[in-house]
Formats: sequence, C-alpha cells, structure tokens
Amino acid sequence: MGMPMELNTLIVTKSNEQRVQENLFTLQKDGYRLYPIDIPIEIRTTLEGETRGTALIKKVEWENAKTTITYQFVSLNSSN
Repeated sequence: MGMPMELNTLIVTKSNEQRVQENLFTLQKDGYRLYPIDIPIEIRTTLEGETRGTALIKKVEWENAKTTITYQFVSLNSSN
C-alpha cells in the first residue's frame, strides 16, 4: 500500500525552512505532497497564523516518504 498524496495550496513552514540564497528557501515536509509550481501561493509559519507573504515554488522533490520544496519569496507582508 502506497502513501497517500496530499495536495497543499499554501506553504506552512513551522519555522523549519532553510535559507539557500537571499530569498530562496528549502523546506522538508513528512509524506508526499503536491504543490503548485510557479504560481504565487501564500506562505505562513503555522496553519492558523498570519500570512507572511507570497512565494513561488520552483522545485518539488519526493524521496523517502518526504517532500522537499524549494521556493522563492516574491512578496513579504511587513509585520507591524
């Protein structure tokens, strides 16, 4: 029996993201997840949290029951 596939329409980091370059990050999530690529999607620290901004996912990798996404921040919500 294979693992279920989950469709994600926003990025929830739980502060686990790793900075690759100035505005490029990677994030690893458990399980196999589908994400839209090259379409601006919302990014949050927690599911119920405030929107941190918008990101474009550049790459999705599936391996060892984990999904790794590489994404680029395109707009940042300033926290007041």
